[in-house]
Amino acid sequence: MNGDWLIRGRDGRLTVYLPSGDAVLCRAELGPGGPWEGDPRTVGGAQKLHPEAAVGQGADGYAHLAAWRPTAPGESGLVHSTHFRPHLAPLDWTPIGHPDKKGDRTGPPAVTVDGAGRGYVFVRNGNGGVSLRNQKVKGGWGGWLDLEGHDVEGELAAVTGESGLVELYASVPGGILRWRQESDGRKPVRTEGVEAPVRPGTLCALATSAEHTTVFFTDGSGDLCAWRPGEKPVTLLAVAGPGPVSAVRCVIEGYDCTVLAQRSASGRVAFAAYPTEQESAGAWWTESGPRLPADAVVSVALDEHEEVVAASLSPSTGTVLLTRRKDEPGLALEAWREI
Repeated sequence: MNGDWLIRGRDGRLTVYLPSGDAVLCRAELGPGGPWEGDPRTVGGAQKLHPEAAVGQGADGYAHLAAWRPTAPGESGLVHSTHFRPHLAPLDWTPIGHPDKKGDRTGPPAVTVDGAGRGYVFVRNGNGGVSLRNQKVKGGWGGWLDLEGHDVEGELAAVTGESGLVELYASVPGGILRWRQESDGRKPVRTEGVEAPVRPGTLCALATSAEHTTVFFTDGSGDLCAWRPGEKPVTLLAVAGPGPVSAVRCVIEGYDCTVLAQRSASGRVAFAAYPTEQESAGAWWTESGPRLPADAVVSVALDEHEEVVAASLSPSTGTVLLTRRKDEPGLALEAWREI
């Protein structure tokens, strides 16, 4: 799943979105902090999907999902679903077409939701740039928009800032491209990017203040870097393992902190925390939990008490493990348990 696949719904219950063969599954808590549903539910009905779905969440707590589906031999189209509350079934998949009108998959989609609750689906197009289709102010979907760009690689990172405006980041050889809305409901426009040796598939974007988004990425030497538009990238620490980090902001002992999580090279989940936007304060990894399969991924969120909660998923086994922050100083975590 591209995006934060562990989210808290507007009723305080946690939900996980899980890729499973030709479907996306979801499981939710039966109550905030309580036990979980026994069996996962299929998102969007019986529609068969390709792998590499995406999920994003709006300030209203609603989850928006996008995925590719086969439409004809050698051809695919994108579909979208909305999940309003954890105890409700997600809506059926709605076809939203292809950025090039027709053809096969062009790349994994990315989803975010603007301040008014409208879904935005981004995807690489056949020209190597990025296309967008988004929900309109008065309902329904607008047409596909070509945002241009070139040589886009790996997964896109879509995010909505505290302003409610949408941003998109894409890795290209030697740098990161950036698009941003200038006002509500407007087409995102290409703006200042950065030159950096970015490993494709490692972008993670997080709104870190009213003015800034921080983009985390792995550079060519294996360091985790942080970049805010208008500044130069800074090295935070060596990556714990392959793939992107998952990031969330929370308050720890009265301080606004950014918590990062990543499956480490040892197979366990590694956590790091530092004062938000103060990379110079330094950060270090602390590993937690059991050793996980090589395909395991991790996602972090905030629970009903605004405390850090983390989940790991192994797609090959379908096993989901969960941990929460203890009521102790620092980032102390409970024992991991299977849900």
